[in-house]
Amino acid sequence: MIRFLLDRLVQSVVVLALMSFVIYGLMGLMPGDPIDLMVSADPNLTPEDAARLKALYGLDRPLVERYGNWLSAALSGDLGYSRLQARPVLEVLWPAMGNTLALLGMALGFSLAIGLPLGIRAAVRPYSGFDYGVNLAAFAGISMPSFWLGLLLILGFAVGLEVLPAGGLPLDREAGIFEHLRHLVLPVATLTIASVGGHTRYMRGAMLEVLSQDYIRTARAKGAGPARVVLVHGLRNALVPVVTIVALDFGMLFSGALVTETLFAQPGMGKLIYDSIMGNDYNMALVALLFATVVTLFGNLLADLAHARLDPRVRWR
Repeated sequence: MIRFLLDRLVQSVVVLALMSFVIYGLMGLMPGDPIDLMVSADPNLTPEDAARLKALYGLDRPLVERYGNWLSAALSGDLGYSRLQARPVLEVLWPAMGNTLALLGMALGFSLAIGLPLGIRAAVRPYSGFDYGVNLAAFAGISMPSFWLGLLLILGFAVGLEVLPAGGLPLDREAGIFEHLRHLVLPVATLTIASVGGHTRYMRGAMLEVLSQDYIRTARAKGAGPARVVLVHGLRNALVPVVTIVALDFGMLFSGALVTETLFAQPGMGKLIYDSIMGNDYNMALVALLFATVVTLFGNLLADLAHARLDPRVRWR
């Protein structure tokens, strides 16, 4: 296992190095740079001022040399400042990550708590009325655009019934946890409804395949009850492909949900990354995207460890 973890660590470092270069290169190839934006916003700056500022910040050097300077500073712990926020990158990143974790973490938890039991129940009674109903609801949830669903929830509960806020954060910074949860109800409901159908379908498909295996028929022939057959003999193997899907969702927790965060005015990672890219905020966009990459790699590692735990046939190499 130690060798496996070391191999994965080396692979992760290589992936991060490649991703950092690709992201930095794509950002550098975008038209304009922070100095050009500064010049266009201040008519008093002359072309000589722009050239001097570019030389000061190293923007007149080749892209590879600029990337090397950034990488050297990042490895020493200096991730730079956010141009748009005028604050250190990490100081801007942590609050946005906390908001995204609260939003998407709750949505993922509710989606799994609803979708997995529904998928198991539908697989136990295939092609029944319950199965058709679950499939219909799952397809409806998958097909609905999140922005359309969010607007419906806002019109129904915030505008029509006036029982919930339309989004955002409490105006009073000292508001209690209950008030913060009220502002999260509609965005969490939007993301939960949009994702629960997929988890239900994955769980149903995996469980149907497992329940058709020979060892399941053997367990039934030996007198095992329906609950034991499903929950003890079937569920463990059916979770193997589902764990991979959940691992990808785990990476999404830190990259944010741009449409939902924008619709409900949630200052999360998705909107932060989008605003940073559109505003040529190199340091902020690069660090945020790399952090999302790190979390995605960590989620994949957890999925591999879970596979070995669930399936005894998996061996560390």
